[in-house]
Amino acid sequence: MNRSMLQVVVSVGLCLGAAGGAWAAARDDVAAAAQAWADAMNRHDAKQVAALYDQEAVLWGTRSPTLRDTPAAVGGYFKLLDTVPPSYKVVIDEQKIRVYGDIAIDTGRYTFSELHDDKPVIRPSRFSIVFLNRGGHWLIVDHHSSAVPAAH
Repeated sequence: MNRSMLQVVVSVGLCLGAAGGAWAAARDDVAAAAQAWADAMNRHDAKQVAALYDQEAVLWGTRSPTLRDTPAAVGGYFKLLDTVPPSYKVVIDEQKIRVYGDIAIDTGRYTFSELHDDKPVIRPSRFSIVFLNRGGHWLIVDHHSSAVPAAH
């Protein structure tokens, strides 16, 4: 390999390495945004949860029979946090994050749990969340959550 060809190969490798580092950082930022959602849910802070959604966000909540497609409807869904017991929490069990520029898709499983009459109620669920980077902040623009069906 001649010197100029070697320089091209090294330059391309450095560019790809830098891009890979940026993608890894973006994945970490999206994971942090998803964890911020779980943390706000665990604090039962409906306003903070709703603040993580973009103004044009769409939500299919785990317990919702209707599509929520306005800020008021998304915020209204999370008022359920005012009625859950103090033991209510969500844990992100698994997630696969893919970043495509200013859009990221986070797909995985989380588990909702709470105590009723001192007995644990566990609701394994699955999710797909689409994030949009607006001004350096990853906001939720699409969120679908549903219960994991029983194994057959």
